[in-house]
Amino acid sequence: MTTPALLPLSGRRLPPLNLGTSSFPHHRATLRLSEKFILLLILSAFITLCFGAFFFLPDSSKHKRFDLGLEDVLIPHVDTSKGGKNLGSFLIHGQGHDEHRHREEEERLRNKIRADHEKALEEAKEKLKKSRDEIQAEIQTEKNKVVQELKKKDSKPLPPVPLPNLIGINSGEPADPDIREKRNKIKEMMKHAWNNYRQYGWGHNELKPIARKGHSTNIFGNSQMGATIVDALDTLYIMGLHDEFREGQEWIDKNLDFSVNSEVSVFEVNIRFIGGLLAAYYLSGQEVFKIKAVQLAGKLLPAFNTPTGIPWAMVNLKSGVGRNWGWASAGSSILAEFGTLHMEFVHLSYLTGDPVYYNKVMHIRKLLQKMDRPNGLYPNYLNPRTGRWGQHHTSVGGLGDSFYEYLLKAWLMSDKMDTEARKMYDDAIEAIEKHLIRKSNGGLTFIGEWKNGHLERKMGHLTCFAGGMFALGADGSRDDKAGHYLQLGAEIAHTCHESYDRTTLKLGPEAFKFDGGVEAVAVRQNEKYYILRPEVIETYWYMWRFTHDPKYRQWGWEAAQAIDKYCRVSGGFSGVKDVYSSSPAYDDVQQSFFLAETLKYLYLLFSNDDLLPLDNWVFNTEAHPLPVLHLANTTLSGNPAYR
Repeated sequence: MTTPALLPLSGRRLPPLNLGTSSFPHHRATLRLSEKFILLLILSAFITLCFGAFFFLPDSSKHKRFDLGLEDVLIPHVDTSKGGKNLGSFLIHGQGHDEHRHREEEERLRNKIRADHEKALEEAKEKLKKSRDEIQAEIQTEKNKVVQELKKKDSKPLPPVPLPNLIGINSGEPADPDIREKRNKIKEMMKHAWNNYRQYGWGHNELKPIARKGHSTNIFGNSQMGATIVDALDTLYIMGLHDEFREGQEWIDKNLDFSVNSEVSVFEVNIRFIGGLLAAYYLSGQEVFKIKAVQLAGKLLPAFNTPTGIPWAMVNLKSGVGRNWGWASAGSSILAEFGTLHMEFVHLSYLTGDPVYYNKVMHIRKLLQKMDRPNGLYPNYLNPRTGRWGQHHTSVGGLGDSFYEYLLKAWLMSDKMDTEARKMYDDAIEAIEKHLIRKSNGGLTFIGEWKNGHLERKMGHLTCFAGGMFALGADGSRDDKAGHYLQLGAEIAHTCHESYDRTTLKLGPEAFKFDGGVEAVAVRQNEKYYILRPEVIETYWYMWRFTHDPKYRQWGWEAAQAIDKYCRVSGGFSGVKDVYSSSPAYDDVQQSFFLAETLKYLYLLFSNDDLLPLDNWVFNTEAHPLPVLHLANTTLSGNPAYR
């Protein structure tokens, strides 16, 4: 689930400069004429510099030789009273011998430098006989050698850790031919999305399916990190698209580089990249994914270097310098961002045996437990310098959503041993029920937003994930309220389905109101868009798993058909700008989470429950499945990072 406030920022990115050859028609011709001369000039200058350095720089070897000569002279302790003349002659003799050695050494070095100079000139002449392409090929070969050496240094072997008992990583084939046909359709949609990204956006973070070129936003910085590849891997794997999976693995092995001067969102990179790499590792067992995840995690750690230990929202992967979004309540960090690291960081500590990741997220938890919460609610903003809340705005949608999700999932992922996380979840949900959840005049249950003591009767598409969360957390809830929370999940699912059903395209808007006669409908133009989001379908899937009510598959199929009809273009899938228009404009972005989440949840909705069973797997907020760490069949209980 992507924090919605991040999306407008992408509009402020500058277009890439066009540095094509047409802008500089004579540039290549000039290079061809001058390349050889420049190369010779550089080599000659370097050799001349080395030659001159011998005469003009202080020669430490001279001092060394003088000291040794003096020591040789002074070793015999001659009594001057018995013949100072003897000592004087000895000194003179030693100095003369030293000067002679010094002249010989200088001559030898001159001859060596002269020979080296002549050899270098000969090599330069040989180089200049080669074609431009041959020279470039040699340069590229040397660069590749350096890159490989750096990779070897970064790819330190990780300690062997037994994999948890992995159940249900393939199959799930439904017996019902109608359901099987629908599942195959979802698989075909995935292939359409992937193949077009492969053809037009390969290596870029995302795809512009209409312009047919790569796309990125400020959450990924200015580098091409192949976000769609990493995000889509586990979906490809569970769908049995193993050729495509191997394509992605090969790109990651050869091209995914985190030593770039690029400022990225800690939250987004954690849930998409670290979550995606860890899931790919657990599903496939390929070490490269684990190694890359650990390398990237190390690049995120400097973000925690704040006075409170609450991480910055962004960090530069090369320099480690962090900062917060300018729009976030007086430089605050965001609850859904610093509160959505726990799952991935616990797995990092488990896989590496290094407690640093676990300690970072537990420190955040301990700090939050000590803080006062207005009305028992967690505000969305916390200042990492002062440790104080920012403005009192609470949301189960954007800015807050996945914090609550990760409290519940921390408990589930620990084999229900992390009771501290479960208590925090239960306390938070009770406060949310009391202050944020209401019924509309038309009988629709919705979750509003608390802003400075006032409930705003508006619900975001992002908030629709909560229906699935309530169902997932029903078992184990306080006071035997499992039935209550399963029912609450069903009511949220119904409300979110209504937000889809009341549009022209049968796709849900970004946000919808419950004011007066307007219910589950977007009012503002800038809230009428659909950007291929997964949260409603996610809730349908959880509700299907827990109830097997066929309406959830029916609702999911309606959404799949609408996406295929209105969002599919020849170059992939695009978001639409107005779900209430019969001929909407496209936003021309195929989001990476469409492949990671939306299509995965649809595929699982039409699969049997033995594919990624919820007793064994917990999905991160980007739908990347991570195994439950059962104490009985892992070394976790003996892992000091977890204790």
